[in-house]
Amino acid sequence: QVHVGESGGGLVQAGGSLRLSCAASGRIFSSYAMGWFRQAPGKEREFVAAIHRSGGDTYYADSVKGRFTISRDGAKNTVYLQMNSLKFEDTAVYYCAVHRNTEILLTGSGAYWGQGTQVTVSS
Repeated sequence: QVHVGESGGGLVQAGGSLRLSCAASGRIFSSYAMGWFRQAPGKEREFVAAIHRSGGDTYYADSVKGRFTISRDGAKNTVYLQMNSLKFEDTAVYYCAVHRNTEILLTGSGAYWGQGTQVTVSS
């Protein structure tokens, strides 16, 4: 059994910042990858960022590179997404995902998912 839960979403003005948190519990190991996806109204869910928990390698979508930073607290099976210089286009429900394999996590296939947290950026 695996549980994934996100928090930290909210309403911010363009150019502002938010920090999302995701905690995973259950049969999770330190080597599991964790990351973030998002889905805007009328659009498919898209990859945002991921981190290889044991090695520290990080991955970012081109649309957020240089603005978002993903980090981890391995002891707590927790990941964070620091979002700076937010744009209206970042408005979406953000989902946390967990998978044993980083490459597979990037596709979203077979991952454990949280329920999502809403991020709304006003323009």
